[in-house]
Amino acid sequence: MSCVYLYRGVRMESSREFIPDPELGLLEQVQEVLRYYNYAYRTEQSYCAWIIRFLNFYDSPQEPAQMGITEVEEYLHYLQEHENASTSTQRQALNAISFLFQRVLGIELTAIAPSRSKRHLKLPTVLTQEEVSQLLSQLRGQHLLMAQLLYGCGLGLMECIRLRVKDIVFAEGHVFVNAGKGGYDRTVPLPRLITDQLQAQVSRVIQLHKEDIVEGYGEVYLPQAVAFKYPLAAMDVNWQFLFPASKISSDPRSGKRRRHHVMESGLQKAIKTATSRTNIEKHVTCHTLRHSYATHLLEQGTHLHLLQKLLGHKDVKTTEIYTHLMKKNVHDVQSPLDTLTEEQG
Repeated sequence: MSCVYLYRGVRMESSREFIPDPELGLLEQVQEVLRYYNYAYRTEQSYCAWIIRFLNFYDSPQEPAQMGITEVEEYLHYLQEHENASTSTQRQALNAISFLFQRVLGIELTAIAPSRSKRHLKLPTVLTQEEVSQLLSQLRGQHLLMAQLLYGCGLGLMECIRLRVKDIVFAEGHVFVNAGKGGYDRTVPLPRLITDQLQAQVSRVIQLHKEDIVEGYGEVYLPQAVAFKYPLAAMDVNWQFLFPASKISSDPRSGKRRRHHVMESGLQKAIKTATSRTNIEKHVTCHTLRHSYATHLLEQGTHLHLLQKLLGHKDVKTTEIYTHLMKKNVHDVQSPLDTLTEEQG
């Protein structure tokens, strides 16, 4: 559906497919559009927070429809110069503000690039394989299995938390990451070492799901598009979360009583505690295991572009950062001429 808007005296067309209720407040309209397009609840919270900060930035707030590129660029400049915001943080703000203008207000903004941060590139923390072994040895049960998935599959924290039963494809030996890093689907090899543990976890989920059905529950949250196309999927065990919460809770959006996935804070605390019990003198987080996965694969000879696909990076330049973390350096590289000479000898 094409709609025409009058913006600062200029007729503009927008290809928005959904128009929020104009009777709602601005933030409520933002939420309505976000939910229509099935944005994650965390994204909704983040976007609303950035939009509030943007609108409160001006001492005499204007109507958002009277703002434009000038105000957006001024705010991004402020973030960089006065809050020392990284390029990544500026991009988060820009994504939220662009959503407000383009998806909610129907105002097209020309391309705006975040200012390049003055910060020096900070390399991520990476563990050696010996340190990974130390860390895993201090974990138990579900937290151990989750940490093994982070390191063994290169998953981000929320990618692991949001896995569903159907995402573990035992027959083909891979894990399906749905709308993971960068919003892209990808598949990664399933570590053979944890196959039995994963099968046991799936069995526990199946049993728990049966108990929930008996209690009158059993429905799980689904993306809107999936729920519309497959109305019975919410009760299908294959769509249940692989790491379900211990209790039924109310959905913050719909109010429905469901069993959601576990909170990420549990694994974060477990990793922190496990690290304190080792002699690892590094700042270790859940994401450190993903960084370590990437670096170790490069050290083992994995091609950079293949690693890009495994990690779900949109741009290979993001993946290239791990080349700076490899133990191997130019002094370890052997000339192909020397190899040729050795073979002939």
